[in-house]
Amino acid sequence: SRDATVRLWKLVTPSPPTFDGTLSSHGTAFVNALAYVQPSSSYPDGLIVSGGKDTIIEVRQPGKAPEENAEGLLLGHAGNVCALDASEDGKTIVSGSWDTSARVWELGKWEKSTVLEGHEASVWAVLAYDRETIITDVRGRPNEILICVLGCADKLIRVFHPSGKRIRIINGSSDVVRALCKLSSNHPSGAQFASAGNDAVVRLWTLDGTEVAQLHGHENFIYSLACLPNGDLVSSSEDRTVRVWRGDQSIQTITHPAISVWSVAACKSNGDIVTGASDRIVRVFSRDPERQGEPATIQAFEDSVKASSIPQQALGDGAVNKEQLPGPDFIAQKSGTKEGQVQMIKELNGNVSAYSWSTAANQWLLVGTVVDAAGSSGRKVQYQGKDYDYVFDVDIEDGKPPLKLPFNVSQNPYEAASKFIADNELPVTYLEQVANFIVTNTQGATLGAAAGPQAQAPGSDPWGSESRYRPGEVNAPAPPVAASRPRALPQTQYLSIASAALDKVQKKAEENNQILVNSGAKGLSLNPSDLNVLSALVKQLSLAQAISYAPKPHAALDNGIDLVLRLATAWPVELRLPGLDLLRLLAAASPNLITRTSSGADDIVDVLASSGVFDSAHDRPNNTMLAVRCLANLFMTDEGRLITDGEFDKIVGLMHPFLQSTNRNVAVAIATLYINYAVMLEKGEKGAEGIQTTIRGLRLLQDLTGLLQRAEDSEVIYRSLVAMGTLVTIGADFRHHVKNEVPGFAAALRAASGKKSAGEPRIKNVLDEIKDEMS
Repeated sequence: SRDATVRLWKLVTPSPPTFDGTLSSHGTAFVNALAYVQPSSSYPDGLIVSGGKDTIIEVRQPGKAPEENAEGLLLGHAGNVCALDASEDGKTIVSGSWDTSARVWELGKWEKSTVLEGHEASVWAVLAYDRETIITDVRGRPNEILICVLGCADKLIRVFHPSGKRIRIINGSSDVVRALCKLSSNHPSGAQFASAGNDAVVRLWTLDGTEVAQLHGHENFIYSLACLPNGDLVSSSEDRTVRVWRGDQSIQTITHPAISVWSVAACKSNGDIVTGASDRIVRVFSRDPERQGEPATIQAFEDSVKASSIPQQALGDGAVNKEQLPGPDFIAQKSGTKEGQVQMIKELNGNVSAYSWSTAANQWLLVGTVVDAAGSSGRKVQYQGKDYDYVFDVDIEDGKPPLKLPFNVSQNPYEAASKFIADNELPVTYLEQVANFIVTNTQGATLGAAAGPQAQAPGSDPWGSESRYRPGEVNAPAPPVAASRPRALPQTQYLSIASAALDKVQKKAEENNQILVNSGAKGLSLNPSDLNVLSALVKQLSLAQAISYAPKPHAALDNGIDLVLRLATAWPVELRLPGLDLLRLLAAASPNLITRTSSGADDIVDVLASSGVFDSAHDRPNNTMLAVRCLANLFMTDEGRLITDGEFDKIVGLMHPFLQSTNRNVAVAIATLYINYAVMLEKGEKGAEGIQTTIRGLRLLQDLTGLLQRAEDSEVIYRSLVAMGTLVTIGADFRHHVKNEVPGFAAALRAASGKKSAGEPRIKNVLDEIKDEMS
């Protein structure tokens, strides 16, 4: 679940069925993928495999408590783990990730994996095909192998040998592929596996890449596929439904009282269906009356479906013209033409209801009330000829006009954010930030004009952004804080500031270079060869941003270091901005920046300082801000941390003239730098903490208290508090020194508590944690 837990549900009583849920694992980030390894002699209860946003795949026996050690922690992915599968023989695990790769892991050999490469976007779906499939190698000899089938955000399906060799690419999907499923050997179509995704179509394929059939019926993204023992196929979708397919026909539609049905699974022994939806409820459906719930349970489910509110955009483009809709007589007199057909009806009271045709029941089923979409004002805003609930102004670059971000409350924030990034040619690393911006600024929106407080609407999904929170759900509350919410302190990971619109940085560097050429400064300007080096550097930095791999040497980065240093320190001050921007990105991406800038007693800190970028008289705050970001990014490499540790006094001294700066970006950069120093100190000596740790920690706190008391921007306040809070977790002795030697500490906390942004949950939580530590 997105609540960072994995739960195990055991059947307690068979009829009527009741289940008992126990916590199997509890992490600190969304758990987005789950698989089960079949029982074996080594693991008689099988193994639970889970992965998510923290990039770690956990393998755990079902009977173990969360506090016990897992069987294995599989490390290797550099991005969110969004797909998992296990082979039928229980010997292999396959994983897919946002880092554009998939990996094959052998059971018990947790430290090794085979990387399946060649994808151009996130790997959303993986399928470990069985070992009974026979293929022929180049020598004509049959081999019994495991085939890995992978679905990707680049719209392609790839088939791999577990050694990492790609067997073929299957092209045919019109949009992102999100789900894969092996079909039964007796499937009437003759297909061997199914795929589905953003185009709302289920496709049936053979392993050689032949498309056998397309199954149409869903109205939105399809997230999950499963195969029943009798050969039927099951799919779950963003359109609130689970559909059962027999051959190429939909034979049943199960509408849920939720915005999305994230996942569906099938029990191989009895054919029961299990679904997980955005309303945080796991449901089990059965064809066997003996395993069905009590009548009251079934009635409650049906009532909650009928009470659901459906955004009109979910039922098609354009506004609903009530006057042209049929009345209730239509439902009584006419039958549907296919399973799952949706018909809107104008009720006698003027409301619009949605009905779905059930072939099995031979009747129309009420599935909800259709409501208008509107922002907090209830009025639409027009942008580029279309109506939207919101059109936000988004500041991406200082000194440039804001970009327009249109949004309807019925949209998925991530879809809107992705389109905004693509339309404005922004780095994909902005995706999370833009999606969170949408969620934060639309949390008060409602659909319809309901007056007065009401209970939470059925199906509302209170989890944020990436979990597809729908701000427009009728009276949807703000996302709650889970009872088991992980603590923010101490901060344990170093922070980088490494996102950038690199194409614009390159363009600006080339424009500045032309200024130098025109002025006759040939000694400083870049020649054609230099421009090629710049282009290769930008390309490699863009790749580093897109897949977020660990910092490592690369020829394009190394070749660009001297050139970037020239742009950042030797060009005229007014032309240095793109060079400094590239330098701070190199600080996070290239360990060799340190070795190339270290000469005798000088290092990268001296190079920056001697350039005058920290001279408070030069009045170039953006130059200073990028230089501070560069220092903060040095913490991302081992070599950089050696420099920041050795140059602590010099770096902190360089910051002093800017602690009173009113420039928000400079203050955020300094607070980030101090967070990284706090993490370094917190990771250091414990016990008496060491005299150097104490001295440095107290010096940082003195600076932070001043920064915090003057700050009004919420990001500056939050980052300053995180740095302070991390420092006070160093130990009891250190906290004693703080109380006696940093007199402004308590006053700074009181000042923060009285600021406008103190009501933000993140700031309030950190303040509370600091007070707990100090007490």
